[in-house]
Amino acid sequence: MKKLNLLLAIFAITLLSSCSVITGIFKAGVWVGIIVVVIVIAILIWIISLFRK
Repeated sequence: MKKLNLLLAIFAITLLSSCSVITGIFKAGVWVGIIVVVIVIAILIWIISLFRK
């Protein structure tokens, strides 16, 4: 049974490429970063517009 579990673990590791996992993390990070920057800029513009009125 232990050999079967080890074989399944090795098979799963080879199927789940670490490069694709890292790529997914970086893609999510880029989009989250872009969204956060846009939100911060929008808040700053809103605050500046409040003081100008």
